Amino acid sequence: MAAVQTFKATAHLQEGVKVVTRARQFELIIDEPASLGGTDTGLNPVEALLASLGACQSIVARVYAPKFDVKLDDFRVEVEGDIDLDGFFNRSEVRPGFSDIRYSFHIRTDSPRDKVEAFIQFLESKCPVGDTIANPVAIKLHNLHVDSSIEV
Repeated sequence: MAAVQTFKATAHLQEGVKVVTRARQFELIIDEPASLGGTDTGLNPVEALLASLGACQSIVARVYAPKFDVKLDDFRVEVEGDIDLDGFFNRSEVRPGFSDIRYSFHIRTDSPRDKVEAFIQFLESKCPVGDTIANPVAIKLHNLHVDSSIEV
């Protein structure tokens, strides 16, 4: 397996602000709550980001716990973040994204606390989603395809 892999997803806008996203053979509905103009049929994009962070941390925990001799009887992540919606709605110059993201790990284990703390420190350093959120990443429009049904 190559060290660098390219992951892909598509997002297809439906009626209103509902979006059908796909990656490999999986589909996820992204929408907004009614209070933000949606039909509340799925997570909104920022909730999906928070869920992705918690899921990534959970997967890293499962993969690396044995290497730290930490037995996970239960592992759960609670994630929350603050967004000033005035940035999204263009009502002020504040950034449109999260200003703060906080998470809590809930771990049930009989492993010694020092092993758990070393494991958690490592886990936080290896989560690709956490790293992507915490550090600048190059993001750019790669292609723009415009189809017009108007014949000239």
